[in-house]
Amino acid sequence: MSSILSNVLLAPEDPVLSVIFACRDDPCPIKLNLSAGAYRNEEGKPLVLEVVRRAEQQLANDMSCDKGYLPIDGLADFNKLGAKLILGDDSHALKENRVVTFQCLSGTGSLRVGAEFLAKHHQQSVIYVPNPTWGNHPSIFTLAGLSVEYFRYYDPQTRGLDFEGMLEDLGAAPSGAIVVLQACAHNPTGTDPTLEQWEQIRQIVRSKGLLPFFDNAYQGFASGSLDSDAQSVRMFVADGGECLIAQSFAKNMGLYGERIGALTIVCTSEDVARKVHGQLLLVVRPMYLTPPIHGASIVTTILKNSDMYKDWTIELKGMADRIISMRQQLYEAIQARGTPGDWSHIIKQIGMFSFTGLNEKQVRWMAKEYHIYMTYDGRISMAGLSSKTVPQLADAIHAAITCIP
Repeated sequence: MSSILSNVLLAPEDPVLSVIFACRDDPCPIKLNLSAGAYRNEEGKPLVLEVVRRAEQQLANDMSCDKGYLPIDGLADFNKLGAKLILGDDSHALKENRVVTFQCLSGTGSLRVGAEFLAKHHQQSVIYVPNPTWGNHPSIFTLAGLSVEYFRYYDPQTRGLDFEGMLEDLGAAPSGAIVVLQACAHNPTGTDPTLEQWEQIRQIVRSKGLLPFFDNAYQGFASGSLDSDAQSVRMFVADGGECLIAQSFAKNMGLYGERIGALTIVCTSEDVARKVHGQLLLVVRPMYLTPPIHGASIVTTILKNSDMYKDWTIELKGMADRIISMRQQLYEAIQARGTPGDWSHIIKQIGMFSFTGLNEKQVRWMAKEYHIYMTYDGRISMAGLSSKTVPQLADAIHAAITCIP
């Protein structure tokens, strides 16, 4: 029988997936996967938060819970509490009922729903993303029908923020263009603007009439404080202007597989918010109809209960502090080996990832010789390290730097 699908072309190699698959197929017992953006404990195992287990047990014992469809916009209490978490208890936008929140499929789904909405209803189809940015951003926005452009963000010479280049590029963007800003713990560089720099970014975004779209994947996971990590977003919301926020609970609650997140759109009035809500319903309904209930129920249970909320913040800070500790241990191990170069960027960067400065040739060599896997741009997941594996990585970095140009 002839194949109807015979004309399907072989998919191009995905640079991140190829690393993950190579590590998966490596039989070496000491292989180390630092490519995936998922938290691991000191034993290298996925962590289920104790407060999440308690919430699930409470839900399992509640005979009033059912498995019926949620509304198209998701679980109402989840939306309310999720928006409050990112915008703050005293948000004027929330009090004035000009905020629209839709439960979505984690951060990726929130970005896609927001992009589809903007492609249909925003007058400007150009969207600016940082260079570099999360590898999935360009595909999400392109497939939604937006035209992706880049603004300068990272300076490989200083291994820090190219702030002047960023302001220059944003200042040259056309009025109405969409600008993707990562709220904290920038992926892949781990480099964030200071609060003073965020204020300058806000001023140029507003003066140019640009539309900010925040990717908020790591709230509480960068500094250990939910409020501190939300400051950039709240700065923009406080000025009364519009913005979009894609929110994820994958990292900060460890709910990776539950695919739980939200899209929040802050509008200028309650009337505009009502119209936006109606149009978002038309975006979501043919896409996936309604979101899943379990993850939203877990998050809602934790956010509604003051004791659980407090326990969550303690566990969350524990994860953030462990990552900060891994940065310090890696920096000290590299220093102890006398590895050439300045490695202070490892402790200056923040969040799950570190942009090491290793080149692709060195990265591939480390995978072959030391069975350590990272993305080809030299990004490592600090959350995948442990006190046991820091020496292994430091040895490999030292060898790569001294042997491979």
